[in-house]
Amino acid sequence: MTESAPLARIGAQAAGEVKPGMIVGLGTGSTASAFVRALGERVADGLRIVGIATSNETQALAQSLGIPLTDLNSVDTLDLCVDGADEIDPALNVVKGRGGALLFEKLVARRASRYLIIATEEKLVTRLGTRLPLPVEIVQLGWQHTARELERLGLAPVLRTTNGDSFITDGGHYIVDCETGAIDDARALASNIKAITGVVDHGLFIDMVDLAMTVDSNGTVTTHESSGS
Repeated sequence: MTESAPLARIGAQAAGEVKPGMIVGLGTGSTASAFVRALGERVADGLRIVGIATSNETQALAQSLGIPLTDLNSVDTLDLCVDGADEIDPALNVVKGRGGALLFEKLVARRASRYLIIATEEKLVTRLGTRLPLPVEIVQLGWQHTARELERLGLAPVLRTTNGDSFITDGGHYIVDCETGAIDDARALASNIKAITGVVDHGLFIDMVDLAMTVDSNGTVTTHESSGS
């Protein structure tokens, strides 16, 4: 299979979870984009749904595919949200944010009755924090002071840049990527990070995921149920 074929396979399988009349959260990133493209094919075939994008990038993709969109303020709840992840632990706690959309992704996911994570199999980890740094979204004003507060939690924050310039989220914030090492208590760390003035949100999505699907290089999709926290 080509490199993109496994993503197309898991995107199509996730799109199969969408039923007529649903309000669907549309995630951000390469794997989520595969889902949005597959959903666009179903919409072109007559499926009637409404999507809510989690980023400007996803909004543009959905619009190009003819997927009807609304905004989060226009609905009380979503039926389903589908998104990718950077790490997935056995309890289906995940780390997100490499795509820079963690705040909007979390806002949409929190309103969903069902939250489905799709990812390639290398995103599975025994403990969060072992594969990639943890993204933390912070306000621009006084960001270095906020970073020092994160350091006091034992983290090692590095300001994210793109082509030498500070990366700016759709919400107008910075992201610092924080080396954590293997996280012993993700729930406690999430709470401690969020309590810092200047932090908008973080990439720890704890007790949110209902089901995860992963795909291997051959295109085989495996579903994962939570093993409990």
